[in-house]
Amino acid sequence: MTPPTTRTWSRRGHTPVVRVRGRSRRRLSVAALLCYKAGPPSRLIYRLCPDARPDGRKSFSWTDYRDLIQTAHHQLGGPIALVWDNLNTHLTAGMRRCTADREWLTVTQLPPYAPHLNPVESLWSVLRRISQANRAFADPDDLITAIRRGLHRLQYRHDVFDGCLTTTGLRKPP
Repeated sequence: MTPPTTRTWSRRGHTPVVRVRGRSRRRLSVAALLCYKAGPPSRLIYRLCPDARPDGRKSFSWTDYRDLIQTAHHQLGGPIALVWDNLNTHLTAGMRRCTADREWLTVTQLPPYAPHLNPVESLWSVLRRISQANRAFADPDDLITAIRRGLHRLQYRHDVFDGCLTTTGLRKPP
């Protein structure tokens, strides 16, 4: 939980030092869908997955992604064209069967090592700057609270979502 620093200062000739309390082996996984459609404003649908899960997993399983996509389908009320990266969970046999069974879902895989084509990667950069910059977290729960607040604040910033799409070289449908 080393904090990203955006700005710091110190007296001339002295190197600034950011003190951090200990290290933690806990982690937090976040899955997000940036939803773009002609007409209505862009939307963010996300889920957090702390590492304290009953099944012992430390990240999302393919069933968690399946449930997120299903939730998005119900919230958006229409077909979904899903573009995602090559995360190993996205490529599992269960996920492939799941996506093939849903006629309202079209999946396009990004090429390997192409984070610049994924608008969600830009979203993580923005989130890191607004909710984590220059902050040392006391414990993992403090980090989870900060991430939740940051994502909640971003949910109403449709211009930020459109900017994340623009950084990929694409634009929102008119």
